[in-house]
Amino acid sequence: MPGTGERFERAVEIMERLRAPGGCPWDREQTFDSIKPYTLEETYEVLEAIDNRDWKELPGELGDLLLQVLFYSEMAKEQGTFSIDDVLDRLSRKLIDRHPHVFGDVKADTSADVKRNWEALKVEERKKQAQETADSGRIETQGSASASKSILAGISSSMPALLEAHKLSSRVAQVGFDWPHIEGLFEKLDEEVAELRQHLQEFPAPGPRPEGRGVAGSGRPAISEDLRQRLEEEVGDLFFVLVNIARYLSLDPESALRKTNRKFRRRFQWMEQRLHERGMSPEGSSMEQLESLWQQAKRQEKPA
Repeated sequence: MPGTGERFERAVEIMERLRAPGGCPWDREQTFDSIKPYTLEETYEVLEAIDNRDWKELPGELGDLLLQVLFYSEMAKEQGTFSIDDVLDRLSRKLIDRHPHVFGDVKADTSADVKRNWEALKVEERKKQAQETADSGRIETQGSASASKSILAGISSSMPALLEAHKLSSRVAQVGFDWPHIEGLFEKLDEEVAELRQHLQEFPAPGPRPEGRGVAGSGRPAISEDLRQRLEEEVGDLFFVLVNIARYLSLDPESALRKTNRKFRRRFQWMEQRLHERGMSPEGSSMEQLESLWQQAKRQEKPA
């Protein structure tokens, strides 16, 4: 039976064959930009399999995610920038460099010790990268120099907003820019809610209303662009505080919201099924009927 190395090499060879002359026309047409959406899609499918504890499906989803790495690496090799070997070498070096308590003389008896060492090493890595960038002459302006030295450098703005907020607040917390206790976060939450309510006083009568049934947005009062932007900013501030509460509790906000989304989907589809059994639909039901079914859906999920 082939070993892990042979299996990996076979996957690399298959990817090379697909991109080679006479290979797959679709694979040969792909670029870094065209593959990006698939990378995001495969990542979420991995997360979904983990959330569902679908261990039978997870190996396949991880294989699909690994395919993205092989795809990018093969395209990079073709243009002469790097190869899968460079990817693996960088990974091995990073694992060794960031685990001096395993491969070196640093002492770390607990996971907390490991995390502190890890964060300190990442800070040093960022300083080293900034210095290398400056030495290479790639920094052309003072503005870009400041950006490269920022503690926030390297946090992508293209990742999901909840994840970006979590990473931004985690990074600045490393230098002490953080709430000293969780009560401060709840006070900040109350402050942001109050600011949102204050802006809502400018909302035309009779005030905000849900879209409800019918054409989306029909019958809703028009508001000024200035007010819309201020409301958007306040809602964004609320999200940011909630992300920080999740971080303070060592929870992943993206995962927490995904699970709530699934819970909502599960309960609403249970309601739809009950209505279907009665020859009814959500559109033809009153809010009182829907609320009653919603409460039933919540109760039937609770263990006896």
